[in-house]
Amino acid sequence: MQGVCDSIAKMDRSCINCLKNLIVFLNFLCWLCGAFVVAFGVFQVIHSKFESLVPTFWPIYPANTLVVTGTIVTCVCYLGVLGAMKENRCLLITFFTLLFILMLVELAIACVFLVYGRLIDTFFEKDLSQSLQIYLLSGHGENQIIKDDFDAVQHLFRCCGVNGEKDWLGKVPISCCVQDPCNSLNHSNWQEGCHLKLRNWFAGNYRSTGAGVVTLFIIQFACLCFNIPLFCHFCRNGLGYS
Repeated sequence: MQGVCDSIAKMDRSCINCLKNLIVFLNFLCWLCGAFVVAFGVFQVIHSKFESLVPTFWPIYPANTLVVTGTIVTCVCYLGVLGAMKENRCLLITFFTLLFILMLVELAIACVFLVYGRLIDTFFEKDLSQSLQIYLLSGHGENQIIKDDFDAVQHLFRCCGVNGEKDWLGKVPISCCVQDPCNSLNHSNWQEGCHLKLRNWFAGNYRSTGAGVVTLFIIQFACLCFNIPLFCHFCRNGLGYS
């Protein structure tokens, strides 16, 4: 590290300005990505129709993950932009530390999903089955949120029950009907269960979320790498805590 700092100290001011502008650009790009992630996550939360059906799975639902991660990224990258523009090493070291911790957390979350992916799917199926039982046992006006969400899922994904129409034990709701609107008494229902459809939908969302996180991770890594020589330059020239 000392050798790196000595080399940076010999750089002229134009090189330092280029390095500073590059860090500001990368951090601003990272900030924009974080803001977009938050906006997309909020959009998904608002338009989600089945959060009540998977209470165990909900804390790690893609929309929630996007909102939390994006909010943290925007706050941390703001420190990086401010520290580079003001040439303040106190802000830069805070930014470096927080960003390093954030990257470790992102790696840990990725490992959890990789290792416990099958276990998560088991909880997902269990939650759906419990929601269906609540639907069946509820009287008129009871547990209306779960009923509405289950009906919305069956209508939207063109599915019926958890694993099929037989899960309803002869009390198949109108949302399973193939026709839209469903006016006949002897109507046909969707045969495919909602578990498989929702699982594939969640998998697609997590692939999109994963691609976004990988892109952010690459930008964050570049920010860390360029932050070190700039911080060393500020230290060697006495810039820092004002």
